[in-house]
Amino acid sequence: MGPLLCLLSAACFGAMAIFGKLAYDADVGVGDLLLVRFALAAAVLVTVAGVRGALRGLPRRAMLAGLAMGAIGYAAQSGLYFGALERMDASLLALILYVYPATVLLAAVALGRERATPRRAVALVVALAGIALVLGSAASGGLDALGTAMGLGAALTYTAYILVGDRLTVPPLALAALVCAGATLTFGLASLPRGGPDLTFSADGWLAIGGIVVVSTVGAILLFFAGLARVGPSGASILSTLEPVVTVALAAAAFGESLSPLQLLGGALVLSAVVVMQWPARGAGVGLRSWGTAAAGSERALPARQPPAAAAGSANGGH
Repeated sequence: MGPLLCLLSAACFGAMAIFGKLAYDADVGVGDLLLVRFALAAAVLVTVAGVRGALRGLPRRAMLAGLAMGAIGYAAQSGLYFGALERMDASLLALILYVYPATVLLAAVALGRERATPRRAVALVVALAGIALVLGSAASGGLDALGTAMGLGAALTYTAYILVGDRLTVPPLALAALVCAGATLTFGLASLPRGGPDLTFSADGWLAIGGIVVVSTVGAILLFFAGLARVGPSGASILSTLEPVVTVALAAAAFGESLSPLQLLGGALVLSAVVVMQWPARGAGVGLRSWGTAAAGSERALPARQPPAAAAGSANGGH
C-alpha cells in the first residue's frame, strides 16, 4: 500500500501545472490563484493538524520559523514557478524544475552536510547533462528567457528552502500547515496595492483552483505522508519521480504539448540521476534529513515532500 500511496501522491502533484494552465485559461491571475490556493489549503491543513494534535505543544519559535518559511521561502518559490508556468509549457517547466535535487546535493556537500561519493558525482554530471539537453533543444525552438529564468529561480529558491527546513524539528503536518498560512499572509499583503484579490473569475477558474487545492495540495500532501510512513524517505523520493512524467503526459493530453526526442532524452537522464542520488547506499542511513525526499517533486505543492525535518509542497513544490 505504501508504494501505491506515494505514486498517487506523485500523480496529484504532477497534475498541479495542468490545473494552473486551466486557471490561466479562465483568466485567473497568478497572485489571486496563489492567495486562494494557500488560504484554502491552510484552512484544511490547520484543521487536520489540530485534530491530530500536530500543533499541540509547538514552541513559539518553531511556529514563527514555519510561518516565515512559508511567507518568504515558499511564497517566493511558488511565485516564480507559477510565473514561469504562465510563459512556458508545463512539460518543459517540469523538467527544468527538476534540476533542484542536483542543486540540493551540491549545496549540501559544500556545507558539509553530505558526502560527495563517486556514485553521486556521476549522477550529478548526468543530471546536469540532461538539463543541458532539455534547455539546449528548447532554445532552438524559441525558449522564453524570462520563463526559463523564473523556472531555474524556483529550483534555486526551493534548494535554499530545503536546506533551511533541514534545521527545523517540526512535525511534517504541522509545518505544512504553517507554511501554507505564512504564504497566505504574503500573497494577501501583495494583493493590497491592487485593491485586494479579484475573485470574480468564472466557475471554470474556481474549478481549476479547487483542483490545485484538493488534489495537488491537500490530497497530495496527505497521501505522501501516509506513503512516507510505510516506505521511508528514500523509497518515497524514488517513487515520487513519477511526478514530472505525469505532468508531461497530462500536458500532452490536455494541451497537445510535446517534447522533442532530445528533450525526452534529457528528461530521462535527469530522472535517472535523481533515482541514483536517492538510492540508499548499503548500510548507510539518510543523510540530509530533508534531502531524503527532497528529490521527489516539482513545485512541490508544499514542503510536504520532506521528511520530519523540513516536512512540507511539494511536499512539493513544488510543484
